Amino acid sequence: MPKRVLTGRIVSDKTDKTVVVLVERRVKHPLYGKIIKLSKKYHAHDEANEFREGETVRIEETRPISKLKTWRVMDRVDTHATPQKADIA
Repeated sequence: MPKRVLTGRIVSDKTDKTVVVLVERRVKHPLYGKIIKLSKKYHAHDEANEFREGETVRIEETRPISKLKTWRVMDRVDTHATPQKADIA
């Protein structure tokens, strides 16, 4: 059985070896037919602490690593341009 792969944006990288990924999906409302956005947060394992908040990543389902972590970060899809600290000369 193939592992599920999702794409989402990192909303938190504060914990050690863990990132929180927000995955949004668009679905049609069953009664009214309007397209709505549903979102869910997944805790994903990041062994090297290399991914940062704001980046778009792909996550893959894996064995349970902890109580909340059953996903791991595969790779970076897109890097969101985060503002850098200005050097004061």
